[in-house]
Amino acid sequence: MVKLEKFRELGLSEGTLKALKKKGFEEPTPIQEKVIPLLLKQDVDIIGQAQTGTGKTAAFGLPLIEKLKPSKKVKTIILTPTRELAVQVAEEINSLKGNNKLTVFPIYGGQSIENQINRLRKGIDIVVGTPGRVLDHIKRKTLDLSHVRYFILDEADEMLDMGFIDDVEEILSKAPENRQILLFSATMPSRIISLAKRHMKNYKIISVKPEQLTTELTEQIYFEVSEQDKFEALCRIIDIEPNFYGLVFCRTKVDVDTVSNRLIDRGYNAEALHGDLSQYQRERILKKFKSKRANILVATDVAARGIDINDLTHVINYSLPQNPESYVHRIGRTGRAGKEGTAITFVTPEEYRKLLFIKRISKSNIKKKPIPKIKDVIETKKLRIKSEINSILEHNAYNNYLSLSREMLENNNPEEVLAAVLKYAFQDELDERNYREIKEVSSIDKKGKTRLFVALGREDDLTIEKLKNMIREYTNIQNIYLKDVKILDKFSFMTVPFEEAEIILQAFKKKKRGRKPIISKAKEKKRKAE
Repeated sequence: MVKLEKFRELGLSEGTLKALKKKGFEEPTPIQEKVIPLLLKQDVDIIGQAQTGTGKTAAFGLPLIEKLKPSKKVKTIILTPTRELAVQVAEEINSLKGNNKLTVFPIYGGQSIENQINRLRKGIDIVVGTPGRVLDHIKRKTLDLSHVRYFILDEADEMLDMGFIDDVEEILSKAPENRQILLFSATMPSRIISLAKRHMKNYKIISVKPEQLTTELTEQIYFEVSEQDKFEALCRIIDIEPNFYGLVFCRTKVDVDTVSNRLIDRGYNAEALHGDLSQYQRERILKKFKSKRANILVATDVAARGIDINDLTHVINYSLPQNPESYVHRIGRTGRAGKEGTAITFVTPEEYRKLLFIKRISKSNIKKKPIPKIKDVIETKKLRIKSEINSILEHNAYNNYLSLSREMLENNNPEEVLAAVLKYAFQDELDERNYREIKEVSSIDKKGKTRLFVALGREDDLTIEKLKNMIREYTNIQNIYLKDVKILDKFSFMTVPFEEAEIILQAFKKKKRGRKPIISKAKEKKRKAE
């Protein structure tokens, strides 16, 4: 386990190292390097400032796996802002624990509370849940906190923005005195700091800067394409590049299998990499890819961890990454070791807002380009065939075929003979019927302006300056883009250029007041009422 040596140096056991190897981990992320040894050696409260996608779950999950013993009592409660994150964190810890018998269970609203109660009665070691549902169980006395050793607040700033912080405060107030609190947050608003001061003892602050793009050698482009035309676009990209050697990222294991199987059926040297593969299968596939016996590797983000190849020509985001950090991590795999590379992202019209958000937060220069046309792909293939034949001619690598060539030319038209030979050698490479037309799609008009509704007003102590600061903190959008701002008693309005408005809407999509987003598109009737 040479590749896992850095994890071993952090103090993790052999059993945990085996689980990490199975998942494809090779080196710890910066937050893991700082948090894991601290939690293993000391019973100290921690504030960790790190972005989503930096490996926070493993940073706190691995020490829990090392220190906790299976029991019928709840020893750890992990609070998350959304049910999706609760499920994701629970799944990640389950996948990290290997043969450890610790039980991990997510609880959240929208799920049968009776089923949750029955599961809790049977005994759970680690509960991962949303604040509202966790508090509900505490009040029902179906969740006992008396044995809890660890309280973990994941994405605390998101919980604050979504209005859950009072629930979090109430949960912490009912926690045992000797509990340990770990708080993770991308930003540190004043209310998060004040919460830490009230509930945490002699806490240590660990800060990890967001990952930045590390190369200018990567050309970043995106294609607007419908979901059903993505595969056709992928094939054209591969065929128009003379020496394509790349990673194709998909969101799910099912997508990885589907795309890789379709590529293989079409004659490409492709392999699939995802979490359902054994370590032997994973190593065999990576060996084949690194030796270029396969030039296309279709993978999920998790499965691609630890892949270190310097000469990739392309990274294709077949599925749009979940967040800016994932985008940066994906495209950082090409344009390395002084070699140029290309990162291509497929974007459906519905995803355009998310792309703008990724572009803004990651400070990436992602340019739109047209999908290669069929005639251009065919012309490129012709040039490639000419180049291969010219190379044979230049190196006199045809002597064994001279006599056969003379025989065939004796009674046949030379052009027809050459065409037949090309057909024999390259089959249907130049047949336009190999491709199908791609329907042109486009996002909505990007040149106009958007009026935005803000669910905060003077009664919330909101001012124009505070609103502009809030927008800048979450989106990096400067004040000059925010026009015609009006702060009313209960709500506010502002007018923003289309692209900046889409970024703001994406950034505030999960930040809610009650059940409604803090910022949304203003309705026409509200604009008239204004």
